[in-house]
Amino acid sequence: MSSTFESTIRQIPYPQTSVYEKLSDLNNLEKVRDRIPQDKLEDFSFDADHIAIKAPVVGEIKLRIIDREEPKTIKFETEQSPVPFDFWIQLLPMDAGNCKMKLTIKAELNPFIKGMVSGPLTEGLEKVADVLQMIQYE
Repeated sequence: MSSTFESTIRQIPYPQTSVYEKLSDLNNLEKVRDRIPQDKLEDFSFDADHIAIKAPVVGEIKLRIIDREEPKTIKFETEQSPVPFDFWIQLLPMDAGNCKMKLTIKAELNPFIKGMVSGPLTEGLEKVADVLQMIQYE
């Protein structure tokens, strides 16, 4: 059964193209390393198209960018995860200097698993959105 989890829509005070350019190359994560709690850094690695995170309870999760639709969508799929899922970042322009962002996860979950992971997944998605909203995109 397919389940979808979405972040709240976030306003970002930068042009859509600037946000897209930074997020579509994961090497740019180096610039936000200081915003990641120190105890999480050793469990966090990336290159231009991949990101790996070790999460409590679930273990290592590896994602790979599978599609870039400039300047509005970056899609990821899991390469390693206890629960396979797709993740995407959507960007919409508001005006010349601002855009909106929404994060979405889609996963095949049975009702039992969905009940266990819905809260943590939604909370995690909001935390990722918090970090992405704080980045200086220019």
